[in-house]
Formats: sequence, C-alpha cells, structure tokens
Amino acid sequence: MLHLKNLEEGLPVFKALGSEVRVNIIKILLENRQMNMNELASSLGITNGALTGHIKQLERSGIVKVLSEHAGHGNQKICRVNVDKILVDVVGEEEEVGNDIYTASVPIGHYTDYQVFPTCGIATAGALIGAVDDSRYFAHPERMNAQILWFTRGYVEYLIPNLLPVSQKIDQITISAEISSEAPGVNNDWPSDISFYLNDVEIGTWTSPGDYGDVQGIFTPDWWFPNWNQYGLLKMIVINKRGTFVDGLKISDINIRQFDLDYKSTIRFRFMVRDDAVNVGGLTIFGKQFGNYNQDINVRINYSPMTAARAAGER
Repeated sequence: MLHLKNLEEGLPVFKALGSEVRVNIIKILLENRQMNMNELASSLGITNGALTGHIKQLERSGIVKVLSEHAGHGNQKICRVNVDKILVDVVGEEEEVGNDIYTASVPIGHYTDYQVFPTCGIATAGALIGAVDDSRYFAHPERMNAQILWFTRGYVEYLIPNLLPVSQKIDQITISAEISSEAPGVNNDWPSDISFYLNDVEIGTWTSPGDYGDVQGIFTPDWWFPNWNQYGLLKMIVINKRGTFVDGLKISDINIRQFDLDYKSTIRFRFMVRDDAVNVGGLTIFGKQFGNYNQDINVRINYSPMTAARAAGER
C-alpha cells in the first residue's frame, strides 16, 4: 500500500494517473502480473521509446517497479505493479495527532511470545529453520534471523520498543507489515481472519483474501519453493483517538485513549488467527528479504507532551 500523508506528497501519483496510457499500463500489468518492456509496448500498440517515458513516471510515483532480469544476450526490464492500494490523507496528520514521531523496525523473528499450530514453519533468507510443521522450531535461536514465518492458527507477539522522551504520551500507533493467509501449498482465494491485539486487548480483525504464490515475490530468494508462499499484502494498522483502522478503513471503536500509554508503558502487539474465527485460514508474515516489500514490521508512534498535572504526578 502507498500511503500519502498529504495532498502535496501525492502530486507525483496524481500526475502519473493523469494519463489514459499510464492507467492502461497499470491495468495490463495487473492482468498479467508482470511483463517485459517489449511485451508491454506491443500490448499497448506503442513504441518502446514512447513506453519508456510513461514507465519512468509510474516508477517515480512508486506505483510500478522495474527490475532487471538477465535473459539471452542482455538484460530485460521487467515491470510490475508495486502497490495494492493508494491511501491519501486529505486532512493532514498534524490535525489529528502530535507532530513528534518515534519510529522502529522490528524483525519478524524477534517475537517475545508465540503459540502456533501446523501447517507452520520459519525460515531465514538462506534456509529453513528445522522442520516444517513442527512448532518447536519457533523457539530455535536462529529464529532471530527469520525472514518469513507462517502458521494455520495461533499467534506471535512482539514487544514494541518504547524509547520516547520523558513526560510524553502516545497519541497514535501505526504498524505496517507484509502479511497474507497460510494455505496448504498456495491459494490466492483462501480467506483468513487475522486479529490484532494491543496489550492483550483485541483492537480489530482484517480478513486476508489469500495466500499468494502465482509469481515469485520481488525479494523472495531463488532457493525458495515455487509452490509455497511468495508474497503478501502490505497492511497498515493505525490506532488513534478515533478508533482502529486498516488502510484507512475503520475496523473497531477501540481507541488509543483506552490504553493510557506514555513513555514508560510496555507496548505488546500480537498477530493472531483465533480458533473460533469464521475463516481460520492462517497467517504468513514476510520480512525484508521475502515478499514484495523491503521491510520488517515497521512501527511509528506519534506523541506529544503530557498535561502539566499528569507530568507532575509522574514525579
């Protein structure tokens, strides 16, 4: 997902979408997953030279990703759509939360608690960790280097670093991660109800559409098995004073004020597939060396000073 914090930030995207040719490029790439420049130009009925300018603009906007692939006697330029959603904050974030921001990146293997059930597994960028469908390997020391993990039901929980300055309160927490369902093999139509918890409170549920394996993920290593999970969807979970949201859509009324979080608070975030979910379709979490997004679990915390009375009470 491409998240634009304000209208000015969205200008390159708006310009890229302001052309019928470029919109058609996106449609064709979505239909075919990926194409080289020659195939794309032929489908559009335009020259490679004319296509190059359009692709450059789509690439600058972040909508399309261009990869070099060695084939035959030279390099081919392979084009893919790089986003599944575009979210635009028309009202600037500063009107909703404090302007001070703390960020952290949590590797997917750095969970602090877990309970998982097969099908399940965990792997680094170079190899599987132990045997698949044996949950004991989620406790293996090598799991700290994990770049992908998956399970059918259960949870993994992460301790979010809280290094805010003294006497600051938390106004908003944003967590982004590349996730999908977990099917036996792969299945793009495999819904799963994935619930999110903050400090043991369920803040909402998002239904993953499937477990994606139709094409290799951009960062998925070549040794990975072709009939296993390849990539996920980048989802953005936000909890603020108005409630909890996924990609800008409200999923619950649970709000940040109910937790009374500040610079001393412990922050635990859990991804869970409940036993009693309507769709028990599993969960896959992708790290920066798997899937389509070069990131781990990214956290952004907006904060602001405590009231004078509350700060005084802390002393």
